[in-house]
Amino acid sequence: MKYKSPVYNVIAVPIEKIEPNTYNPNSVAPPEFKLLYDSIREDGYTMPVVCYYNKTTDTYILVDGFHRYRVMLEYPDIYEREGGMLPVSVIDKPLEKRMASTVRHNRARGSHNVDLMSNIVRELHELGRSDAWISKHLGMDRDEILRLKQITGLSALFRDVKFGSAWIPADDSEMFDEPIDDSFFTDEEALDPEYEADEAEEIEGEMTNAEGEIEDKMRDAAGEIEDEVADETDS
Repeated sequence: MKYKSPVYNVIAVPIEKIEPNTYNPNSVAPPEFKLLYDSIREDGYTMPVVCYYNKTTDTYILVDGFHRYRVMLEYPDIYEREGGMLPVSVIDKPLEKRMASTVRHNRARGSHNVDLMSNIVRELHELGRSDAWISKHLGMDRDEILRLKQITGLSALFRDVKFGSAWIPADDSEMFDEPIDDSFFTDEEALDPEYEADEAEEIEGEMTNAEGEIEDKMRDAAGEIEDEVADETDS
């Protein structure tokens, strides 16, 4: 049988029978949401929402299109014009694949919420999906999956992560091309407290001499300025 995309079987569903999912990682700021309303008001619904039909409850669970659904719920003029009916494209997939579909739709538009994305990763792991499965179906690399796991802070999520061996300090001689000159550390004179005191006294003396030289230069400069002023006064 030839494959036929779900968009060719769009149906009109009463909005009361449509339910949002619990994992949508997409969010829209108020200005963009108002713009979406303006678009639907002026052009109508040009894209159906995507849902999964739950036969047990006779309801449609949103996979994509939550904000288009919200527009009809929150704006009476849109609800009345459309007769409370929302265009729906139905897909039949298990939960983990519906979650992956939601993420793919959002990432294709370049918008998703990091915290909710991390929750999706957590829920997929709880459903038994590996990092490799998540990477393939959600379009993420392993580093991104690792960062999202770190946000949730659950150690169980790291069961697929392979960590390297603990760091073992190398011998100092292996870290340098040239042998280390440790004569300073074995020099008895350097370890003598009196030697340390002499060093401090020598440094202090050098600083005193430097301060004296600076003061002499400042006095000389001041003297030159006074001479120039006196010459100008005489002339």
